[in-house]
Amino acid sequence: MRGSNMLLRDDAALYFACKRWLDVVLAALLLVLLAPVLVSVAVAIKLDSPGSAIFVQQRVGARRRSGGGRAAWEVRNFSVFKFRSMANDADQSVHRTHTKAWIDGHLGAADEGATVKLANDPRVTRVGRFLRKTSLDELPQLVNVVKGEMSLVGPRPVPPYEVAEYRGWHHERLAALPGITGLWQIKGRGEVSFEEMMRLDIEYVRSASLRLDLAILVLTIPAVLGGRGAE
Repeated sequence: MRGSNMLLRDDAALYFACKRWLDVVLAALLLVLLAPVLVSVAVAIKLDSPGSAIFVQQRVGARRRSGGGRAAWEVRNFSVFKFRSMANDADQSVHRTHTKAWIDGHLGAADEGATVKLANDPRVTRVGRFLRKTSLDELPQLVNVVKGEMSLVGPRPVPPYEVAEYRGWHHERLAALPGITGLWQIKGRGEVSFEEMMRLDIEYVRSASLRLDLAILVLTIPAVLGGRGAE
C-alpha cells in the first residue's frame, strides 16, 4: 500500500520513544512470564485439531517514518501472529463477506450478536472458542510488538479487504502503530458498530499519550476478564 501523508506533531518524538521502550520491556517480560501458558495453549490446539498452532495472516498497519526533519505514517501490510482458533482448512472468504456486510450496516436478523466477529462461527474449534473468550489467541502478537510492527496499545490491525471498504475519513485510524488493545477494546470490544469502532480508534489517534496508553493497559485487564464481546 502507498504511504500515508498524515504528518506527526514535531513534539511527538519523546512520546514515541517512551512508547517504544514501554512496548519492548513489557512485551518481552510477558513473553518470558507467560512462556508456560504459551506452550500449554500450543499443545492444546495441536491435540484438539490438526494443523499449526500459530496462524499467520496479512494485516494492514502503519509505521512511523522520519526524514528531513519531518515524520509521516507509512501504511503497509505485515504478518500478524495469532494462536489458531479455527479449523486448519477454514474458508477465509466467509469473514470477508461478513466484514463487508458489517461495514455496510447490512447484518440481518440471522446475524444477531455478530459484529466484527461472526456469532456462533462453525469454523471455530472447541479450544478456539475458549481462546477467543479469554483473548489468549492474541498472545503471539507480543512477538509483533517486540519486532516493532505493533504496539501494546493502538488501533487493531485489520485485513486488507477491510481497508478496501474504508471511506475517506476512516483512513485516519491508520495514523498510529497498530495495537493489541485500545479504546475500542475497553469501551466496546466486539459489541460496537463499525462506525463507533472507527470513532473510538480516531479518538485514540488524536489523543494518544503515554498516560492514555497506561490507562488503556490497566483497563484492558477487567475487559478481558469480563469476556464481554470476545466470542
